[in-house]
Amino acid sequence: MIEHKNTILAIALSLIVVIGWQYFIGYPQMEKQRREALLKQHEQAQLHPSSAPAQPATPATPGPRAGAPAPANAAEPPSHSRDAVVATTPHVAIDTERLNGSIDLKGARIDNLSLEQYRETVDPNSPPIVLFSPSGTPDAYYAEFGWVAADGTKEKMPGPDTVWTQEGSGALGVGHPVTLTYDNAEGLVFRRTIAVDHHYLFTIKDEVTNKSGGPVTLFPYALISRHGTPKTLGYYILHEGLIGVMGNDGEQTETYKKIVDKKEEHWDVTDAWLGFTDKYWAAALLPNTDARVHARFSSAQVGGEQTYQTDYLLDAVTVAPGSTGSADARLFAGAKEVSVVGINFPLSSFGGYNEALHLNHFDLLIDWGWFYFITKPMFLAIDFFFRLVGNFGIAILIVTSPTLRWRR
Repeated sequence: MIEHKNTILAIALSLIVVIGWQYFIGYPQMEKQRREALLKQHEQAQLHPSSAPAQPATPATPGPRAGAPAPANAAEPPSHSRDAVVATTPHVAIDTERLNGSIDLKGARIDNLSLEQYRETVDPNSPPIVLFSPSGTPDAYYAEFGWVAADGTKEKMPGPDTVWTQEGSGALGVGHPVTLTYDNAEGLVFRRTIAVDHHYLFTIKDEVTNKSGGPVTLFPYALISRHGTPKTLGYYILHEGLIGVMGNDGEQTETYKKIVDKKEEHWDVTDAWLGFTDKYWAAALLPNTDARVHARFSSAQVGGEQTYQTDYLLDAVTVAPGSTGSADARLFAGAKEVSVVGINFPLSSFGGYNEALHLNHFDLLIDWGWFYFITKPMFLAIDFFFRLVGNFGIAILIVTSPTLRWRR
């Protein structure tokens, strides 16, 4: 009886501490962050008026591979607001329960993306988290897909300045893919079909039909580009920066500072994925697990701005006259939710994309810290009780109360 009373007393005291901390420290800090965010938005609006014109930049294409040279870099200084840049070119809307944004028909980039279920502050009316922004804006961040021509190929290839045409109409949504086309008027017709699921996965199918008189050899590529050095928390136990799992070479990570010093890193592997990770959000390229990819981390000074890129190049596709060649790609762009990303742990019910797509340790996108063998099971236990009682605070107390009792 005494032990039960002590346990109840410990839980009650813990609740008092949690509620007191939240009232006297947590809420004031959140309010301060909210005011700082609003002030930052106001300052950006003053520095980057929405009426300014925009000219999207040309990124670096994946490189180097014999027969597929990469053109020189070019960039646009970040001098315009996100809304202003989006308004300058035609876009196809992205509209799902979790994602809102658009695909730029100029370049067919996925370069405008907000996470609708996450907000900048605790105020539910505050702006949603912006993940992707077009080139020419502060903190530009986008994904691009396409083809690199082999040596001797004279046909015009679609690039960042190419204006694509949408077949049909309507926004990209769950169960409603969009198809974009481009005819280079030299015998090649490019077709791109983009689909999105109800979480954060984009599926891209690129096709090229050869109507010319001879065969054409092309290399499919995909890239994620980030302009400017993002602000990170700087915790040595939390990785923020470039990340990937490169086949048998395993997990590869680089901070922004280290990749600036190294300039480039390359891998020729299968069963790989790569991208960028922040504390809560991430963007990653997920090529087919059986595809041989030439993957790269890179950084360069472009137009006076430090840029970062993760990209890959696939093996060549040779398209005979009258035939169609194709390439598949996937993009994860969203929040690092455990149930969505997946978790590699015995008896775990969170398979996520890691299991569904048979990816190579995609769960490493979430940094569980040095003591992952403790943090993973503790998370699963807390989540289990949260689903029973509907409150994380109580779930934490249920999981930790045996520890409190043992310490006595």
